[in-house]
Amino acid sequence: MELLRRPNGTEDILPSVSRDWQVLEGMLRETADSFGFSEMRIPTFEQTELFERGVGETTDVVQKEMYAVVAGNDRFTLRPEGTAGTIRAILQNGMLNEALPLRVYYILSCFRHEKPQAGRLREFHQFGVEMIGSPQPSADAEVISLAGRILERLGVKNTQLHINSIGCPTCRKAYHTALKAYFEPHRAELCETCQERLNKNPMRLLDCKDPGCQAVNRDAPVIIDYLCESCSEHFEKLKADLTMLGIDYTVDPKIVRGLDYYTKTVFEFVTTDIGAQGTVCGGGRYDGLIGQLGGPETPALGFGMGLERLLLTLRNQGMTLSQPQGCDLYLVPMGDAAADLCLQLTAALRKEGIAAQTDVMGRSLRAQMKYADKIGARFTAVIGDNELEQGEAALKNMQSGEKLTVKLDDSFTERFSAIEIADRLSKD
Repeated sequence: MELLRRPNGTEDILPSVSRDWQVLEGMLRETADSFGFSEMRIPTFEQTELFERGVGETTDVVQKEMYAVVAGNDRFTLRPEGTAGTIRAILQNGMLNEALPLRVYYILSCFRHEKPQAGRLREFHQFGVEMIGSPQPSADAEVISLAGRILERLGVKNTQLHINSIGCPTCRKAYHTALKAYFEPHRAELCETCQERLNKNPMRLLDCKDPGCQAVNRDAPVIIDYLCESCSEHFEKLKADLTMLGIDYTVDPKIVRGLDYYTKTVFEFVTTDIGAQGTVCGGGRYDGLIGQLGGPETPALGFGMGLERLLLTLRNQGMTLSQPQGCDLYLVPMGDAAADLCLQLTAALRKEGIAAQTDVMGRSLRAQMKYADKIGARFTAVIGDNELEQGEAALKNMQSGEKLTVKLDDSFTERFSAIEIADRLSKD
């Protein structure tokens, strides 16, 4: 029978790497907590209309990449990103009545039908934050500061912060007119998708990855030249706040982000260490999204970080987040009576926070010692009929070879704990 394989564009997170994920997720939660953010958890799928209205019908996400399901009269979609569902949950649960600004974060899986490549999967995991209620540039600076602090704590190297402003609907009306005037003579050079976008949403052309479109985009008008007074003041104050916080940045007028709900500030942290997919964090302000989803007009902003991209970046930089899970003590039973005792001792050791294992395979002495070495056991103790009769066993330090005699009574756990702690201290 043919072996079934996982779907293309997905990954199995094996025990050998899952501890890196655990450490990363713990650090993300801890850092977000320190900035006053609290965790939210939302459904894996939502009504398709949520993403059509929120993300935007002209985006690649909605047009090409969503996993949609029709069940009876219901249309559902596996979430392609976290913001729209989070805002839906905030509105549905009346959270805008709480003290503002709301500060929430999430760690979730997302789904997009894209061409799989390094750092880009069809099922991927995302850490995101949303700050709801503040129109101030200082809120933008704080959210950017949180993203930068995470990358700093992880030790990610070779990252740069790129910022831009894509203005408000007033700014963009004049900008869209300028873009249409620029691109129209080049229509034949554009890909089929961009030809369709030219009349509906010309800013999407700036985000196209087609080489021909990118060549045309090179000399396109930039949004900063069309900002209204309010948006210009907001952007200038953001730059001043970032400078005040000691956060280096580059103004990149080509950043527009891939989702329609963004307004004013957009930003990315990029790296050169994961190939073409160099963005490890992206976000910005979306002051119109809550209104589009049926709520009151409320300013908001946030960002998303792809966890696979973060871990890929760290691996490419020769870094690891965790040490392999080890075994403090492996008890080696010889005989049924010894096996029963070892089972009891491992249970007692684990209650004291000691990583203990014993044989559950019926292996020989030699095979057990080979297994203990393979799992990196720090100590072993062979227990057979002689040890049971004498009420004590030899505890062996697998690294130094030193042996100590320990009694097999109620003091065993306490005695081993003292020995194990002393061994750790001697290495520190």
